[in-house]
Amino acid sequence: MTDHDALKAALEQRLRELGAAVDRLEADFGTPLEADFAEQANQLEDLEASEALEAAHIQEARQIRAALQRIADGRYGICANCGAAVAPARLRALPTATLCISCAP
Repeated sequence: MTDHDALKAALEQRLRELGAAVDRLEADFGTPLEADFAEQANQLEDLEASEALEAAHIQEARQIRAALQRIADGRYGICANCGAAVAPARLRALPTATLCISCAP
């Protein structure tokens, strides 16, 4: 198994985890609000936090899909800015990285 194969498997696993998490969050969105106004305020606050978490999960899933596409295309590990190799240590730490450390903000 190559490094890319191991990273691909890890990315695919994380993508499945994110999908399950988003499904659970969306199921929570369908829960009716309590009759008590104070409890409604708490529920709405929780919903706002859940929506932010869902958005973060969706963004991470997009980055993972893009990384998987780069692996499939043979472009994974190549800096999108300068074309240099992205260090393997950087890819292990941030598997969705598109920039080498020199080009990263």
